[in-house]
Amino acid sequence: MVVLAAFTTLGGLVALLAGAYGLQRTRRITEAGEVTEALVKAVWQGADRPTLQFETADGRVLEVVSPVPASRRRPLPAGERVRIAYDTDDPREIVLIGSERRGLDRSFAAAGACLVVVGLALAMTA
Repeated sequence: MVVLAAFTTLGGLVALLAGAYGLQRTRRITEAGEVTEALVKAVWQGADRPTLQFETADGRVLEVVSPVPASRRRPLPAGERVRIAYDTDDPREIVLIGSERRGLDRSFAAAGACLVVVGLALAMTA
């Protein structure tokens, strides 16, 4: 029973930290990052996400893989322009404005917190 409690608590802690990190990263990039427009390019053969091409404030042109998969409710059509925020220290880190994963990250954090509580309860009963 103690091993089950330990694994449950550890798994919950990992999920909690993953959700918290995702929320913090999204908040940091959207608040302190540079906002610009990106051109959606076609999905490569065998890939599930399109690439986004944009110009940074210092004039560099970058292409990064979209953080939003093409299978989303509203896929990003090639040729469309979308608003993104990028980290000025590492422009490859982007957030697609309006398609942030806050709900998913909050779900991970909440599920992780629940698993930690369950794991601790199991440890106390053992």
